[in-house]
Amino acid sequence: MIVDATVPKSAGQLFDRRLFTVAAIGFTVLVLVGFAPTYYLRGLFDLPPLSSLAHLHGLLMTAWVVLFLFQIAFISDRRVRLHRRVGYGGIALAALIAATGALATLRAGKYGSAAFPSDIPSLAFMIVPVFDLSIFVVLFGAAIYYRRQTAVHKRLMLLTALNFLSAAVARIPVAALQALGPLWFFGLPGGLALLCLGLDARAHGRVNHAFLAGSILLIASYPARLVLMNTTAWMYAARWMTNFV
Repeated sequence: MIVDATVPKSAGQLFDRRLFTVAAIGFTVLVLVGFAPTYYLRGLFDLPPLSSLAHLHGLLMTAWVVLFLFQIAFISDRRVRLHRRVGYGGIALAALIAATGALATLRAGKYGSAAFPSDIPSLAFMIVPVFDLSIFVVLFGAAIYYRRQTAVHKRLMLLTALNFLSAAVARIPVAALQALGPLWFFGLPGGLALLCLGLDARAHGRVNHAFLAGSILLIASYPARLVLMNTTAWMYAARWMTNFV
């Protein structure tokens, strides 16, 4: 994750520094709160033990959150060289997340999982994490491709964090929020993407086209999942994919 390490010389640069600092802290807090009952503090609750695969994926995702937080901190401290070196490790971590996430998703779709809603067939709901992983691969791949274009790179990395946010906020143990369903766990990251996009355009006096395209991709994926979830085409594809596990 390579972002601008220079001392802010304009309102736009100052905005960027503040935006990414708030994003790093907010992302970390929401993940901790959302996954505390089912992962980080699950020993305090009467829950079945996690499989080794689920635990490994959870550890890798935790490492991703920590990496996101520290990479932004490195840039804030103008430690660009360290930021770049750690970023290469981030590529390997992303590959592991995609691999373990895909395997865990396929197994959950085929055999069921406590992480999936009990009132939705597992094969149907599998489309949600499949899209999460697919969007992550696209956004992160684009961020690496544009790693030398600072403005593009860091905005795409912000979107990778927003992409993973729905899984965390869906688990926040507040009945009123959970009752909202997709309006809450898809609406929050989608709304944050639009908010960041608008504030960014205002601060810089123009829309970053990569940020716009990535935001459209992310937000459009939410209704697409709901529309495709119970279609014959998706169920056929889901059954085919689960044949590999």
